[in-house]
Amino acid sequence: MQILAFVAFTALVAIISYIKTRSTKESTLEGYFLGGRSLTAGVIAGSLLLTNLSTEQIVGLNGSAYQSGLSVMVWETLAAIAMVVTAIYLLPRYLKGGITTVPQFLQDRFDTSTKTITSGLFLTGYVVVLLPIILYSGSIALSGMFNVPELIGVSKSSALKICIWGIGIVGSIYAIFGGLKAVAVSDSINAIGLLVGGLLIPIFGLLLIGDNDLFNGLSILTNENPEKFKSLGTQTDPVPFHTIFTGMMLVQLFYWGTNQQIIQRALGAKNLKEGQKGILLASFIKILGPIIVVLPGLIAYHVFKGDLTSADEAYPMLVKKVLPDAWVGFFAAVLFGAILSSFNSVLNSSVTLFGMDIYKQHINKEASDKKVVRYGKLFGIVLALLAMIIAPLIEKAGSLFAYLQEVNGIYSIPILTIIVVGYFTKRVPAIAAKIGLITGCILYILSQFILQPYFVEKALNDAKLDGNMTSESALALIEAKAYPHFLDVMAILFVLNIIIMLVVGKLYPLSVPYKMQYTKQVDITPWKYVNFVSIGIVLVVIAIYIYFA
Repeated sequence: MQILAFVAFTALVAIISYIKTRSTKESTLEGYFLGGRSLTAGVIAGSLLLTNLSTEQIVGLNGSAYQSGLSVMVWETLAAIAMVVTAIYLLPRYLKGGITTVPQFLQDRFDTSTKTITSGLFLTGYVVVLLPIILYSGSIALSGMFNVPELIGVSKSSALKICIWGIGIVGSIYAIFGGLKAVAVSDSINAIGLLVGGLLIPIFGLLLIGDNDLFNGLSILTNENPEKFKSLGTQTDPVPFHTIFTGMMLVQLFYWGTNQQIIQRALGAKNLKEGQKGILLASFIKILGPIIVVLPGLIAYHVFKGDLTSADEAYPMLVKKVLPDAWVGFFAAVLFGAILSSFNSVLNSSVTLFGMDIYKQHINKEASDKKVVRYGKLFGIVLALLAMIIAPLIEKAGSLFAYLQEVNGIYSIPILTIIVVGYFTKRVPAIAAKIGLITGCILYILSQFILQPYFVEKALNDAKLDGNMTSESALALIEAKAYPHFLDVMAILFVLNIIIMLVVGKLYPLSVPYKMQYTKQVDITPWKYVNFVSIGIVLVVIAIYIYFA
């Protein structure tokens, strides 16, 4: 019954996506890469939410909440403010310039080689880090939920690989052969299912704690675990409170405002009004995200009394504990949709970057739209295969969510830096952008993968010699003090890169100041309520932090 429910729901989403997208002219660049610039607010909101919400979020953040408490909700709540900034300041500029990819703006602002370097950084990050982690974490969740090793009589490792290739192949079909509109439509359908299914887990969990009384369960959870319900992270937490004002906001702005994987949905808006409504709708729902990606981790801590061997087991173990058998197939199908969403969204963005920024720009400048789409699809197939090969190799990577966020800093902050400077200055030249990209990547790698391990190891060795390693909490504090948090490092490098670019711009300014031209591809009249709704969202986020502080 569980398998039948899973297959039925998954097939239904695929059929609806096909019907909704068969009229899209995918042989054209706009049809394939931007869904014909026809996406409405609802589709954009659903696609944005599900693109972001996958197993590395659901499993990873709930694991962090199990271990560290409510403070990790910052990954969700602060995203709402970053989306507000994107809706008000970034999206109007993207649509005004008729931008298809974020690197395309960098070509208009700086030069072609800057765009190519940026596209290469995006693609490298996608294939080496993001795509394999999505496949791996999704496979772990589905394999555990259906007990695949026992079901088909194979080892745990073999079951993992089977799930990885299954997810990868289905996701590739959506992304490569359907284009953005197929991805966005399937995302919006799955988003509804994920919200319903995701809410069931904390509801059933609280009913279990409260002996079939939801509010009694919530009361017991908060009263017996007060240390877990504090929004302000300590120095040893994954996200110390002060980092909200340093690198955290930068990470959020990059992800929601400049990351091709995410912003491509808004770039496909039929006009600015629909794009802004879609982003702000997603922003408001994002505030409720902790109910799905944080609260279950807190419930698991109470239910299992903090005795799980690994924090990342919190969500899967809670699902098995509280979800009625009749719902398992449905929830697995929804989770499968979330996994596919993240995978095919990244893959579709990768195909877009390659087709528009590399193939047509450097390999075949005279290529027709149909040929660019065809070779983009071929590249997507190769990329998907590489991700499926790499995914099983990251089994020993440790905490997937923390690993993903830290490694993404290699390219996220340098790219955000040159986009910010590109928007807010008019005479900084292309050479400054190239220097910013190169120095940003090199300095971050030097900091996090050479200096940080050295100083942490030195601090631990010194503490051992002094006899100060008396407890796990003392050890964590020593590690935290040994070297700046990676979010602080991001903020430092962001400021340093901006200074470097401004100095270069002062020494070698552009002779003609940059001015963005309005291409008139879409109507850029803003939504009349954009400022009112944006202020409301920001106030809600602040109120949540004050309440739980």
